[in-house]
Amino acid sequence: MKNLVIVESPSKSKTIAKYLGKDYTVVSSKGHIRDLAIKGKDGLGVDIENDFAPTYVISKDKTDTVKDLQKQAKKADHVYLATDPDREGEAISWHLAEELGLPMDEADRVTFHEITKNAVTEAFKSPRVIDMDLVHSQETRRILDRIIGFKLSKLLNTKIKSKSAGRVQSVALKLIVEREKEIQAFVPEEYWTLDAVFEKSRRKFNASLSRINGEKAQLHNEEEAMKAFDACQGPFTVSEIKSSTRHRDPRPPFITSTLQQEASTKLSFSARRTMSVAQRLYEGIDTGHGEEGLITYMRTDSTRLSNVFINDAREVIIDEYGKEYLGGYRVRNDANSQDAHEAIRPTSLANTPEALKPYLTNEQYRLYKLIYARALASLMAPAKYDSLSVTLSREGYDFTAQGSTLKFDGYLKVYGDYDSSRDVILPELSEGEVLTPAELTPNQHFTEPPARYTEARLIKALEEDGIGRPSTYAMIIDTIQARNYVTLEKTSEKSRTKVFRPTDQGTLTVEKLDEFFSDIINVDYTANMENELDQIAEGNMDETATLRSFYDRFEPLLEKAYEGMDKLEPEKVGETCPECGGELVYRTSRYGRFISCGNFPKCRYTRQIEKTEKEKPEPTGKACPECGGELLKRKSRYGTYFHGCSNFPKCRYMESLEGERIVSRSSSAAARKTTRKTAVRKTARKSSKA
Repeated sequence: MKNLVIVESPSKSKTIAKYLGKDYTVVSSKGHIRDLAIKGKDGLGVDIENDFAPTYVISKDKTDTVKDLQKQAKKADHVYLATDPDREGEAISWHLAEELGLPMDEADRVTFHEITKNAVTEAFKSPRVIDMDLVHSQETRRILDRIIGFKLSKLLNTKIKSKSAGRVQSVALKLIVEREKEIQAFVPEEYWTLDAVFEKSRRKFNASLSRINGEKAQLHNEEEAMKAFDACQGPFTVSEIKSSTRHRDPRPPFITSTLQQEASTKLSFSARRTMSVAQRLYEGIDTGHGEEGLITYMRTDSTRLSNVFINDAREVIIDEYGKEYLGGYRVRNDANSQDAHEAIRPTSLANTPEALKPYLTNEQYRLYKLIYARALASLMAPAKYDSLSVTLSREGYDFTAQGSTLKFDGYLKVYGDYDSSRDVILPELSEGEVLTPAELTPNQHFTEPPARYTEARLIKALEEDGIGRPSTYAMIIDTIQARNYVTLEKTSEKSRTKVFRPTDQGTLTVEKLDEFFSDIINVDYTANMENELDQIAEGNMDETATLRSFYDRFEPLLEKAYEGMDKLEPEKVGETCPECGGELVYRTSRYGRFISCGNFPKCRYTRQIEKTEKEKPEPTGKACPECGGELLKRKSRYGTYFHGCSNFPKCRYMESLEGERIVSRSSSAAARKTTRKTAVRKTARKSSKA
């Protein structure tokens, strides 16, 4: 074997193998191969006293994979590590190098942001060494999350029966709980509007009371509204007409967070669903000529576009729509964006959504079309509107009517399917003209509380506050639901919009964290920690100092919480135990909630709670690596989520939400049994030959 290339995804390996040719063997690690051990003090796998030295172990389901990779690496003249181009991908490459015994000073790390022939072949011309600053940043994040996740979760489970806590997860939950408390504390205030319908040349148009005697109109109650209503009976004079041209600029191409937000509002995709479908588009789809990566890397917070794509896009815009549709190039990155990445865009504009439709699932087609349209539209001219503002007056009362018509569609030529704006056309009017309202209606209103978070709004809030990273948002949202801290419910029976509501357990969790850990579990501290992780990635900060500073702040708070946090008594059922007469209470096991005697362990009476309707599997748009069926998001009996093949029970492939393969106990036992039988047969054959 001349060259061995290791990537983390089986789908990705097929696409890359096609581009590299026969001198390269491309294999997959199937995600992470090892993680922090669950041993040592507090089971952290981290030696806190020894500068937070981590202990890593190979994941149980990756033992055979690592052995196979080690065998292949020994046969190869050179090993290339081509995992994803981000901190997590860099860490996976480092773990692989450690387990395969690869020299750390050797240039064997290859990165590319799109899986196309040109990008892949160019990347292999200039491999580099593993960037240990990126590895240290990812390792620091993992250690922080392990310490908080293990220590804080243990405390909360012991005291209030909450299943888990996390550095970012708990802050996201805090946002939802605080919003719910704002809504509950909100006191609505009454106000009124006075709305009119005017008509000219059989064209009706709406106007609303805007000013009274030159001041902004404010009608606080019915009495004030009826006074204005009485004064506005009769003809009005058109006192002012203002016309202007308004421009609407196209929005920049997608980054991870804006893709999740737009897919949520326009396609009704969850964040998890969006990332799963995008992952498949990135890794490669068979378009009739073999596997081909259709979009650039989907974990990015940069809106930068390559010069090659910009030049290609300009040619397409001029050829397809005309020179007047060509716009400028604008990059809008915040201070924390990783500008080495590009925005999410199609790898080739020749791959139009309609041309690829026969090769894509419905979900893949819809998401690809959205990405394609947004990237192309970002380089197009602004849309132009003719705006008209008309004021109609009577005895100090001014009504305003607003009209708007699209004059030049610009970028909406491509992105119009995702734009909800509509023309509002006013009849031709002239100053001094007299019109009498066809209708005049006083309307009572009440101020509204702030809106609950949808997935899109929550992701936007996390991004604006600098909490977590775009690639983690989907996992955060899944976790707080799986832990029964929040529910995602429709705003009404007919609405498709779903909003987060905290459960009683979620609210209790936040209240206890606020009481004992407000210095650490808050927006500012979490955002500042993300900045420190960025500094470590850039080589400007020491990871051990960051961990020590955190731990010295965290440990005293933990000790105080163990002493001061009251232990939650089990919830009473309101019935007596039929065996001993004690109080029956609700308890929770790994199988879910059940009813038990309060005198346990003296009395061991239990009974099951009536089961609710089983949660239906959710499509992911991701193919099963074993049989090609679709992976479905399923809920386990323990309340956690995983991906399982739609062809179950014929195919029993399972993986975690992060893509780690799950091997069930029965499958492991069957495999061991088969191995033993094979070994016995081989021994028997050798004996018979002898």
